[in-house]
Amino acid sequence: MTYLDQFLFGYYPYLVLTVFLLGSLVRFDREQYTWKSDSSQLLRHGTLRWGSNLFHVGVLFLLVGHTVGMLTPHFMYEPFMSAGSKQLMAMVTGGIAGFLAFVGVSLLLHRRLSDARIRATSRRGDIALLVLLWVQLVLGLATIPMSAQHLDGSMMLQLAGWAQHIVTFRAGAVELLAGAGWVFKAHMFLGMTLFLVFPFTRLVHVWSGFGTLAYVLRPYQVVRTKRRIAPRAAPQRESAPAALPQGIPDLDARRHA
Repeated sequence: MTYLDQFLFGYYPYLVLTVFLLGSLVRFDREQYTWKSDSSQLLRHGTLRWGSNLFHVGVLFLLVGHTVGMLTPHFMYEPFMSAGSKQLMAMVTGGIAGFLAFVGVSLLLHRRLSDARIRATSRRGDIALLVLLWVQLVLGLATIPMSAQHLDGSMMLQLAGWAQHIVTFRAGAVELLAGAGWVFKAHMFLGMTLFLVFPFTRLVHVWSGFGTLAYVLRPYQVVRTKRRIAPRAAPQRESAPAALPQGIPDLDARRHA
């Protein structure tokens, strides 16, 4: 392995994790007013509805799938699923989710570049982030044909072994990528780079999505109104009968006479 491989896949992951966690914490503590998704729905919502839904459904599935698939040790699923079967399942489900996310991010990127009003309100970081996501999804889809060349699951086990060595701080992680192709390495590097820029972009709103799970456990809110409640009116006493106008005879008085 070269020194570049040692840096990119041996030291770079820990740099990314440090910036990702500490950067998110510092931004939440110091820049809470920038902690938002900066939605442009008010400017144009037609394409946003399709693009955003497709992208989020696909990306959330890929995020959960990559996390579970890469960090689950082989011995935990070996009794009921072989490595080849797991790889084939990952190729099919990941390919479908990746295609949905790719269509979604393509719609979002075209919308942001083609609409003059949205382009005027977009920052350079917004466009650069969409471009990074687009390239990352292209690289991810490009790994499927390469994975189909070795359906025994050997490459998947090597990639998962690298991830497990990194998160458990074990040595020898870089050597596991000796037989990986450049597409796999580019996909892994760009994926880590997305986590590196995470605290400095609108991606921080992902933390808020996970934070909404706390609403299930928090106590009910006590809401008090600010309106002044008028005091109850005192019961009115019976008043004497009003006097009759002049010229009108009092029939009750004549009846009792």
